Amino acid sequence: MEYSEALGASYRLGEPIGSGAAGQVWRAVDVRSGETVAAKILRPEHLADPTLVERFVRERSILTGLQHPNIVTVRDLVVEGDRLAIVMDYVAGGSLRDVLATYRNLPPQVATGLAAEVLEGIAAAHRRDVSHRDIKPDNVLLMEDWLTGRSDGAKVTDFGIARIVTERPRTSTGLLGTPEYMSPELISSGVAGPEADVYGAGVLLYEMLAGRTPFAGPGTDFTVAYRHVSSQVPSLDVPTDLGALLHRMLAKDPRARPTAADAAVALHRLSAALTDVPELPLQTGPEEFTQTERPATAIRGIDESQTESAGAGGEAPGPGTTSLPDLGAPVGATMHRPMPRRPAPVAEVAEESIEEPAPRVWWKRPWVIAAGVGALILIIVLTVVLIKVLPRPKPPPEQKSAPPVIQATQQDQATPTGLGISRKAEYDPSSATIKLTITYTAQKAPLSGPFFEVIPGLPKQSGCPTVSWTDGAQKENLPSVTGITQRCGWSIDGVDVEKQNSQEVSVDVHQKITDQSQLQDWLDAAGQATTDAMSDSDVSGTAYPVQRLQDIQVNTPSRIVSQRTLPITLVPVWPSGEDAVNPLYKSPAVGQPSEMLTAVAGGEDGVRFSDGCSGALTVSSDGLTVTALSQAPECTVNAQVGNFTDLTSSPFAVVTRGG
Repeated sequence: MEYSEALGASYRLGEPIGSGAAGQVWRAVDVRSGETVAAKILRPEHLADPTLVERFVRERSILTGLQHPNIVTVRDLVVEGDRLAIVMDYVAGGSLRDVLATYRNLPPQVATGLAAEVLEGIAAAHRRDVSHRDIKPDNVLLMEDWLTGRSDGAKVTDFGIARIVTERPRTSTGLLGTPEYMSPELISSGVAGPEADVYGAGVLLYEMLAGRTPFAGPGTDFTVAYRHVSSQVPSLDVPTDLGALLHRMLAKDPRARPTAADAAVALHRLSAALTDVPELPLQTGPEEFTQTERPATAIRGIDESQTESAGAGGEAPGPGTTSLPDLGAPVGATMHRPMPRRPAPVAEVAEESIEEPAPRVWWKRPWVIAAGVGALILIIVLTVVLIKVLPRPKPPPEQKSAPPVIQATQQDQATPTGLGISRKAEYDPSSATIKLTITYTAQKAPLSGPFFEVIPGLPKQSGCPTVSWTDGAQKENLPSVTGITQRCGWSIDGVDVEKQNSQEVSVDVHQKITDQSQLQDWLDAAGQATTDAMSDSDVSGTAYPVQRLQDIQVNTPSRIVSQRTLPITLVPVWPSGEDAVNPLYKSPAVGQPSEMLTAVAGGEDGVRFSDGCSGALTVSSDGLTVTALSQAPECTVNAQVGNFTDLTSSPFAVVTRGG
């Protein structure tokens, strides 16, 4: 392909490959490295805002810092004359909009997997306080082999445009966003935060499942947008857990929606169980959307005593009285007319005919009546005697129904290592036992125990409850070994969670619960106590790395001689700080990987280094050894360790011998 037109000093444009409301996308080449990139050149009308360029320059470091496998990396911002361009990674598989145009909808497992990847990219941006504000299929790009199940098959793009261009003041003549994907709060107030991105991802998931967005239908853009505020989401025939999560993501109240990270974990867990579920029939819009519940209008009578203080001339009521609403001038007088009543018709009485009395019937004779009464009394007496003499049958024993089982659920926020923990408690009143099921979920890397779990007693209990584990490998936490002093703590071993999969452990807790509220409080307390213990900054040591590891530092010498292997040390960062004494990994490696590395990344298979110096470094085929090639005054090396995908070393120099 011919790349002829220059874009700045470092890029040349090839052919246009797409366009949208913000601008046109071109295939381009980076003349420094020969890599194919994508350049989005903004439309001229966006440049009419004199502060737009200033905002781009101000936000450049934030946009280029969004490094995540599920985000299209912004490489550069080019300001050249009357052109403003965003240079990004080139993603060859087209957009999710192209896929939906071809297939209309997707099987639930594929749809949930793609939505989970989108939410992981959104969650990474949210951790840097960046919201997208325009999540839709056009802004989700796909790798060419996205159907192979790779975790970076879907990538969210246009964070820069959504963040900066939409900062212009709203006008009354247009909507800033795509109406079919806008959140209710953005439509009603013009304000949108991270929760709006979760809502947009929910609309995206709904469209992948149904073949249409939930509020698409006849009408203008404003009509469609208003349905997000006023109408209920049409239901889909999907598994219960998936439907419940989709309902939460599309909640009208932003506070009721899950975070992007929590929604991603939940979708990964659901996706594994949807293998054999076929795609839905293409959904058509309802004939009429069901309106959401609105506050009812209350009509109250007027207390006449409160109106007596108003004078005949219409003076304002005094303190403590209620003024009547002004209803405006009357349009006509109210007429009171008496309603005529018709006299009730008088029944005509015919003259009575005089007839001879009829002869008396035989059974009305006095002696017959007396005999009947006597026989009836005799029957009653005999009945009473028999009731007293004969034995009474015993009533069947009363059947008592078993008290119902009560349930509670709780879920933690995913850890930096990619671990998600959800808990479900079922209390059986007949045995006074709580069956606690703990589900561990992994994101981008396999994770292994031991894991830490607090199983507390009730608030007024002095000790820890008696428990019975389904798996006998679990044992009580030893503070002298782990440094974790939290009471009622357990060390859960023998649990290996494959990436994008889950594993369960169960335990019976023997203690009495009175109602569902108490069970929920107990379960929430268990989750909070576990989180507090794992984030305690006073604890040092390497115990429970999957739950305690906060970050990883990539340490290198301040300079390295060219043609030499670069020493790299991965230093764990705990809640108490960095721990250079117990490194996670060293390259070049000697011996077996550490148990910590195996727990958080599955061993050396979860470690990869890459050149951050534009060719000054070379990396071995297994991604584990880095060699300096040529002189460079300031160089960095990038690293991926399990779920930590955007690690970068401090700058170092590559010098010649004796330099």
